[in-house]
Amino acid sequence: MEKRTIITVKDLVKQYGDFTAVKGISFEVYENEIFGLLGPNGAGKSTTLEIIETLRDKTSGQVMVDGMDLDKDPNGIKKIIGVQLQSSGYYPNLNLTELIDLFSGLYNQPVDPKELLQRFNLEDKATAKYKQLSGGQKQRFSIATTLINKPKIIFLDEPTTGLDPQARRNLWELIQLVRSQGTTVVITTHYMDEAEFLCDRCAIVDKGEIIAINSPDALIDNLVAGGFERQKEVKQANLEDVFLHMTGRALREE
Repeated sequence: MEKRTIITVKDLVKQYGDFTAVKGISFEVYENEIFGLLGPNGAGKSTTLEIIETLRDKTSGQVMVDGMDLDKDPNGIKKIIGVQLQSSGYYPNLNLTELIDLFSGLYNQPVDPKELLQRFNLEDKATAKYKQLSGGQKQRFSIATTLINKPKIIFLDEPTTGLDPQARRNLWELIQLVRSQGTTVVITTHYMDEAEFLCDRCAIVDKGEIIAINSPDALIDNLVAGGFERQKEVKQANLEDVFLHMTGRALREE
């Protein structure tokens, strides 16, 4: 079955004065996949995402989102995407139910706050303020709010940074759940195990250029086929598996 392309980035360039942050990159994202942008700090990942999200102007190149040209219809693109807000984007004096009602009004989309909070394991925090949540709860709520306008695509920028292993695994499962309900997910992460677990395909970005793009399995197989060997014997489990096995996978939050 042929995959439908939902995002096309072609020869994208972003310059800041004499510095070129994004150097003519091209890639496609398929409908209903989890696509990862990986790379060190300063590689150009976040800049690329912000351009696709209509939050930052590009210098040159073409971006198409669900058949819409970024240059001609940025407002049309805004209507079909969900972008994860940073914590500063939430009004501090509103509780979670009030925040969902606020976003629902802004997007002109009727939403049942209770049902949305339940989906993200936050129903007992309905009357809590955002600042009272744990790190994992804040991240789950920020992903929940990206879904209020019923987007076709959501963008998650390093969604599990700073979370403990249980909260991290819980968020992975939620991201998979969002995708299973028909949403395309574009994610940036510094955690390679996260990309390997979640992503159907990854683009590795370095110094503003894409240096590899493929499924995690294919990228690993290509490396091994080139003669790469790990110096340390590969074991059947890692330390995170030990931690989760001994402490349990259940979330422990206030």
